[in-house]
Amino acid sequence: MTTPSAVAGIDAPNITGWMIERVPDLAEPLEFELITGGLSNLTYNVTDANGRRWVLRRPPLGHVLATAHDMGREVRIITALRESSVPVAPVVGYCEDLDVNDAPFYVMDFVDGVIARNTEAGSSLSIDARRNAGQSLIDVLAEIHGIDVDAIGLGDLGRKESYVERQLSRWQRQWESTKDAEVSEMTELHRRLSESVPEQQAATIVHGDYRLDNCIVDTDGNVIAVLDWELCTLGDPMADLGFMFVYWAEANDQFVVIDGSATALDGFPTRTELLAHYEARTKRDVSEIGYYVALGYWKLACILQGVLVRYRSGAMGDQSTDTESGATPVQRLATAGLAALDGQIGGSHA
Repeated sequence: MTTPSAVAGIDAPNITGWMIERVPDLAEPLEFELITGGLSNLTYNVTDANGRRWVLRRPPLGHVLATAHDMGREVRIITALRESSVPVAPVVGYCEDLDVNDAPFYVMDFVDGVIARNTEAGSSLSIDARRNAGQSLIDVLAEIHGIDVDAIGLGDLGRKESYVERQLSRWQRQWESTKDAEVSEMTELHRRLSESVPEQQAATIVHGDYRLDNCIVDTDGNVIAVLDWELCTLGDPMADLGFMFVYWAEANDQFVVIDGSATALDGFPTRTELLAHYEARTKRDVSEIGYYVALGYWKLACILQGVLVRYRSGAMGDQSTDTESGATPVQRLATAGLAALDGQIGGSHA
């Protein structure tokens, strides 16, 4: 038997044995390939000798017992949603035995489709498919927000009330513990967000990181699987829509979070069109969307600051975290958030 090459975070012999017990006709050896890494859970392609594929998820390297609950929580959510109208990949199994792979992990079926995380991937979809992808993304989000959480056994996933207030408190603690300088834009944005919290209309599942590139679509643009449920909780559904718009770039935007966003291609709906579609599907008041987009920018800025602190003394250096204008990425996100509060989504620093 050929021994697969070593891959960080993977004990190939042990995982192979674990999968043999759960997957009929598994063909050894298994090959493992890291497809996304970094600060969130790690994701690997798993392929057997006959070309069958699965996906394995595990915590970041170096994290052990504290993340066992996180992995189990993600599996619990996906398993519960399998009985709903929300498309998710079927789970093959979950392992919390640290003797198998030094950290909890789970394996799910591979869903073949397009992850439109950039213009190259988005260009593989036709114009009609791109338009449908935007509409399908909203349709699925409406389904997520329409689920009876108690009926599917997720009613105790988190507190249902005061979601925005809890987010403001949680991420402000993160910001205070990682900031290396005062940033007036962050101070002002937090103040304005804290002083104008909208009334929470409903308590639903909140994905926490809902966006096009956390979904798989088919060639017609239909969402066939929603990925990355690690931040999922219960709370204000409008927060999902606001965070989605943080990443939904349009061709004429002056500020984008990620260069080369697929959604700036011809065919993808505008934020205005998506907002109208969500309103029609859910009958919810969307008039405060600027607030929720601003909240998304602020949350992302708090997260980014933690990332930058990790790299301050590394190869990136201070110079690599500055823009030509001298504004840091955190300042730019905060400025975009302030602009969103004033109704200028995507055009924050003209």
